[in-house]
Amino acid sequence: MKQLARIATASVVLTYLHLVFGGIVRISGSGMGCGDHWPRCNGSWVPPFDNPTVMIEYTHRLLALLVIVSIALLAIVAYRRRAEPGVGAGAGGEAGGVLGPAVTALVLVVAVALLGMVTVKLGNRPIATIAHWTLALALLGVVVAAAIRAGALGGSEARAQGGTPRAMRSLGAGAALAFLTVVMGGLVAKLPGAAVACPSFPLCGTTPAGVPAGASHVQLSHRILAYVLFFHVLGVSTAISRRAGEARPVQRAAKIAVGLVLLQLGIGAAMVLSQLPAGLRSVHQAIGIAVWLSLFLATYLARTAARTKLT
Repeated sequence: MKQLARIATASVVLTYLHLVFGGIVRISGSGMGCGDHWPRCNGSWVPPFDNPTVMIEYTHRLLALLVIVSIALLAIVAYRRRAEPGVGAGAGGEAGGVLGPAVTALVLVVAVALLGMVTVKLGNRPIATIAHWTLALALLGVVVAAAIRAGALGGSEARAQGGTPRAMRSLGAGAALAFLTVVMGGLVAKLPGAAVACPSFPLCGTTPAGVPAGASHVQLSHRILAYVLFFHVLGVSTAISRRAGEARPVQRAAKIAVGLVLLQLGIGAAMVLSQLPAGLRSVHQAIGIAVWLSLFLATYLARTAARTKLT
């Protein structure tokens, strides 16, 4: 299982980096840096790096290739070792072992790559870009599930210590909120005028002239979700830390999530008040992905701990 745990952890890291670079591609306007060519870049496998937009988009594609290779390796190794406890379906007291999420991740990563091709061919239209972004976020969650089932990221410790279904449900609600908030953040970054529609913080303020109708509503919806998420995660983390019988990895992941959401609000405020510099926008998006990662991690660890206690 140690080999599977290492491969799965590497897949989580690569998938996260790929998502972060996807945000940089959107924010920098580099989505068409390779033209409408796919998988080649401007008709070449290795384009000349004389343009920043080409370099950003090409790096994003190279990271996508590494993600595909790592997840394919995870699925192959899990399939070959499917007879071992904790790998094949029904092993280790779980609904399934590592194999299930590994194969699901392989299907999803292929779908993400194909959707990326469609996005390029459609000229990076907002609906295609957001669909690509949303599916990639879901892929990150599935890879995290595979890593936890392999015993990585606190999975072995959570399984040994046990927990309660209550923590799983409350953290799951937070993870759902985080997913919606991050998807809305991608929409804000891509929808014309949405990023600049609310020049004040924490409220929206007066929408600048020339911003399309409805853009401020998208921006404000994103902010409201973020505020609700913060208070929800703060309450859940406090309750879990005070409640006896919750696994330590679950408590740690919940506390990390609180810190990340608080940091995200601070970066968001600085970003708006400094008139949206690209660097802060990229950091804001990277932390948002980390919030989703930490909350899904906490939820799945709580699920693992609760199932162990029930069996």
